[in-house]
Amino acid sequence: MSSVAALPDPHVCERARLSRDPRFDGLFFTAVRSTGIYCRPVCPAPPPLPANVDYYPSAAAAEAAGFRPCLRCRPELAPEDGAWRRGDAVVARALSLIDQGFLAEHPVAALAERLAVGERQLRRLFVQRLGAAPLGVHVTRRLLFAKQLLTETALPITEVALAAGFGSLRRFNAAFQEAYRMAPRELRRSLQEQQAVSADRSLVLRLGYRPPYDFAAMLDFLRGRALPGVERVDGQSYARVVGDPDAPAWLRVSPWPSPRGRPVHALRLELHGVAPAKLADTVQRVRRMFDLDADPHAIAAVLSADARLRPLLERRPGLRLPSGWDGLEIAVRAVIGQQVSVAAARTLTARLVQRHGPGVALDGAPGLDRLFPDASTLADADLDGLGLTGARIATVRAIARGVLDGRVGFGVEQTLEAFAAVWCALPGIGPWTAQYLALRALGHPDAFPAEDLVLQKAASGDGARLSTRQLRERAEAWRPWRGYAVIHLWREAALAAAVAPSHIEAEVTP
Repeated sequence: MSSVAALPDPHVCERARLSRDPRFDGLFFTAVRSTGIYCRPVCPAPPPLPANVDYYPSAAAAEAAGFRPCLRCRPELAPEDGAWRRGDAVVARALSLIDQGFLAEHPVAALAERLAVGERQLRRLFVQRLGAAPLGVHVTRRLLFAKQLLTETALPITEVALAAGFGSLRRFNAAFQEAYRMAPRELRRSLQEQQAVSADRSLVLRLGYRPPYDFAAMLDFLRGRALPGVERVDGQSYARVVGDPDAPAWLRVSPWPSPRGRPVHALRLELHGVAPAKLADTVQRVRRMFDLDADPHAIAAVLSADARLRPLLERRPGLRLPSGWDGLEIAVRAVIGQQVSVAAARTLTARLVQRHGPGVALDGAPGLDRLFPDASTLADADLDGLGLTGARIATVRAIARGVLDGRVGFGVEQTLEAFAAVWCALPGIGPWTAQYLALRALGHPDAFPAEDLVLQKAASGDGARLSTRQLRERAEAWRPWRGYAVIHLWREAALAAAVAPSHIEAEVTP
């Protein structure tokens, strides 16, 4: 089949399947012809005979070939193939739009137009990489998310259909029956894993990742930047307010408990008061924020070739790229943090939030009582007396107005170069800030703020400082994972100084 090139080597697939190697979870799927079922490589069921096995590069490809998802290993829990699904490739940007529900409201032709490619070319690229057409990928992803909600929650099936992006219960039942040869109610009756929905409509979902994953380092990064009232980070979890003033909600992310000491490569997402129509978007935001689809081994294979980065990757192989919940929030925080410490930036931003962030009342959410202000509020907000310079105030307002009128945004269809160029056109936004926004707001794996002083010093390894040009030239060998090199070097510099990374985010004027 034409999609074979997207698969790991068949011998690698076979070894990974037989050893149930979690490093390959989501990188391919095993389809068993004798049962008509497809599985993750980590499936605990007895392995089938090799003669009965086919390998597919995606769940959508397996379903397009007529296979149904395994009820035991649950393919909907597999992380995505982060080795290529992120960044500037056409298919990567298309998948990001599909994740946001683009094809629920637009035809494939509109998706191709958004990406500035022909529809035929887009279909060809999808088949080559995923073994399925764009619409097939979209439908499979919706059905697998619905399957997760049916399995892990007691949400009414009508709300499951809404959460999965189906316009009606009839359409959902028909699509589910056609794909899985059973009705949603039959699947739910056959499962024993359901969790009750509490009075506050809270849900618990499992979000898988490929090991290793350094969750403690992720919490450390977020803890130093957590805004009082908006976010709360303790030793085991991250929580924050989400939604809007009319329908506020909150979430908490923590490690999934390990039964009897057996590792579970997943995070536990608690959702409190999130409307069904917002569930898919919320899950995708959390996956991006915590970088759950990264492939640590693909990243290490490139970065470990650099003598400076190799020991860092060996010491912290599970370090991930910490993104943010909302692009506007990250942009405002980045501007406020220019040329000041992380702690000072947090203090200044907290003042802004207390003055202009809508207050909310949430049950069971200690310390969470405020939303970050939106663009319409910030565009004309009184920011005097907060400790911000006049230039910073002007830039914050320019960002808000630019978001409102569409001059700037956080659309995932943009390439890194196009994104940086648009943002640098705003007053007060330089190359460092634009690249930092790509890193934290988009989670772009190749974003690289080469003007950063800490990076220039840390990259040399001997205390000398590289110039911006020297650093960029050296980092060419780190593509397409320069963003991960940034996180490793920042983390190393912070630990070496034995203090919080107070100088890491200082904007440097070229």
